[in-house]
Amino acid sequence: MEQAIQFEQSGWVPNNRRFPVIVYRQVLDGLDRAEAFERLFRTNGWGGLWRNGVYSFHHFHSKAHEILGVAAGQARLMIGGPAGKEIAVEAGDALLLPAGTGHCRLEASKDLLVIGGYPPDQEADLCREMPTAEQQAIIDELGIPARDPLKGEAGGLRSLWHGKA
Repeated sequence: MEQAIQFEQSGWVPNNRRFPVIVYRQVLDGLDRAEAFERLFRTNGWGGLWRNGVYSFHHFHSKAHEILGVAAGQARLMIGGPAGKEIAVEAGDALLLPAGTGHCRLEASKDLLVIGGYPPDQEADLCREMPTAEQQAIIDELGIPARDPLKGEAGGLRSLWHGKA
């Protein structure tokens, strides 16, 4: 199941004017969700993969959309900046954050493991203050990736972001 949540600017966090955050619930089960998320992301052309958690400070990326797959544990995240929305995630869930979307970890289990990645030809920067005019222009111009990191050519961002470019 997918849920789209649109965020307005929140203080210094720009969020994304065109594309909503997509929350995917229980897209994977099994013992090695980390490997399964990595394989799924790669299959759909997403790269720059990493394994870690989510930073405990508000930040956003101006040069890339980001997928976060929760491979283990659980967490409460603040999405959309300081005045955003708390979202609880657990192993098997995923979040697709369009460029500019603020996010931070409020609390997490000790075993939290997140697999992250980015669309082809996009590389994340780490922004912790109001975007410059140049950064805002990049956020505003980043288009829709050819494939959803989980659903491929149909579903996910291909349906929920379509018509918003």
